[in-house]
Amino acid sequence: MHETAETPGQTPAHQPPADAGDPAATGAEFWDARYRESERIWSGNANVVLVREIDGLAPGRALDLGSGEGGDAIWLARRGWRVTATDISGVALERGAAHAAEAGVGDRIEWQRHDLAQSFPAGEFDLVSASFLHSFGDFPRERILRAAAAAVAPGGVLLIVGHAGWASWQENIHPEVRFPTPEQVVAELELADGAWEVLLAEEHERAQDRPDGRPGTRTDNAVKVRRLR
Repeated sequence: MHETAETPGQTPAHQPPADAGDPAATGAEFWDARYRESERIWSGNANVVLVREIDGLAPGRALDLGSGEGGDAIWLARRGWRVTATDISGVALERGAAHAAEAGVGDRIEWQRHDLAQSFPAGEFDLVSASFLHSFGDFPRERILRAAAAAVAPGGVLLIVGHAGWASWQENIHPEVRFPTPEQVVAELELADGAWEVLLAEEHERAQDRPDGRPGTRTDNAVKVRRLR
């Protein structure tokens, strides 16, 4: 469930709306209902950080964790990547597959439904991308990201993009949601000494419109590491 280039009122991946109801209802049922609220949740554009950090890499096998309606997976497939795209929502995956077919890259993307707290795609990948995997409730983000690192092939890259906090207009109504710093993300990956190179670990501020269309801001962070062996 990716956040892509936003339109007013959009909410990022794996993070429920600020007025979300029962925190226990944040699994597949919640996200299927969330996607059924409208014909399109995200813009369809690839995440800006993904484009900036991955453009220019030699294409290989990619794993897109939380693929949403397929914006990142389609962008990668258009550039020659073979993509495994996974999401907790079957509705999102169906839309992603349809968008990929429309874009002429349906044969380059395999769509898999996973609750990443329960199962994880098999295989090794030259790129693993995890964007905005946040949730309240019992969501083992650190364990999932360690599994993401374990899925990176030697010479491959892991890219993690997340929020550094709530948007400028949002109150912290879900204090159980944790927003780690880039340094905390790197530490929690528990990368083996000498086996990884940290290429990027930084925060960045960006513009994001409020739900009513007025301008706002959001601070995100990005971690990019390469597996050496």
